[in-house]
Amino acid sequence: MRAVLTVILAAGLVGCAGLPTSKTAEVPSAVPAPIAAELLKIGPVVAPPPTEKLYAPLAEREPYAGVKVRRDVRYGSDARHLLDVFTPDKPQANQPVLVFVHGGAFMRGERRTGDSPFYDNIMLWAVRQGMVGVNMTYRLAPANPWPAAQLDIQSALRWVRENIAASGGNPQRIILMGHSAGAAHVAQYVGHPQFHVVPGSGLAGAVLLSGLFDPVTAESNPPLQAYFGKDTAQYPARSAVPGLVAAKVPLLLAYAELDPPDFHRQSEQLNSALCQAGQCPGLYKLMGHSHMSEIYSINSADNTVTGLMKQLVDRVR
Repeated sequence: MRAVLTVILAAGLVGCAGLPTSKTAEVPSAVPAPIAAELLKIGPVVAPPPTEKLYAPLAEREPYAGVKVRRDVRYGSDARHLLDVFTPDKPQANQPVLVFVHGGAFMRGERRTGDSPFYDNIMLWAVRQGMVGVNMTYRLAPANPWPAAQLDIQSALRWVRENIAASGGNPQRIILMGHSAGAAHVAQYVGHPQFHVVPGSGLAGAVLLSGLFDPVTAESNPPLQAYFGKDTAQYPARSAVPGLVAAKVPLLLAYAELDPPDFHRQSEQLNSALCQAGQCPGLYKLMGHSHMSEIYSINSADNTVTGLMKQLVDRVR
């Protein structure tokens, strides 16, 4: 089974062989059985607190062995223009850089809360894979609607490009990763060239986990309206889908089996558009996982998500 899965993942991330296809690849579950049972009880909803309780015992705690952390580095003038930089104690030169954009329904979210191991876990995984990790916060709706987050990503990437070499990172090998609303923001950044820090996006790749990519077809709700506005006539111009097709940035596109249905539909819509243009990235359904477990599981023994991520990282290394 492992050999078969490796072939599937590699084929999906390299691109479609022959005619494009929008078929979704189901990645077998590696969720520990007791946690899987609890996730089923929680169901297909976005539930951070109970899911964090399940995964916190699996996560590393500070101090992190072999990892240096610089916290609260300022990349702009707003109070939320902060990022954390994770490097090995003895950094190497020209390492790929993973920049993570958290979720939070457009209206909330932090790169870290208190002494929580999340989302440090993503940064630790990056360092263990020979990368530099950058974890950023950004301005939130409704006080800061579209395109505030894209301008913040632009500013953060500019900081990375100008400063990351001093931490061993390669500014030409940046992978931008987002989860949930963070994936929406990453997609908006990639899909709208006016936000690009340099022509062509300045990215070697992008990871989109359980995102919303088209406000026209997304389920209308207060968080969506808080960021994209209530004037739906503006939504077509704010869709990330056409720009993602045109950008040709290597993508990892995935969603969780226990995601709310709109995340399934949005990922399938984007994959279909890419495939129709002959640019199938491969679409992956993470079996056994929920909206939050897919991100909390990173840097644990469960490599459902990180197996896919490593394929993309290896392409741009």
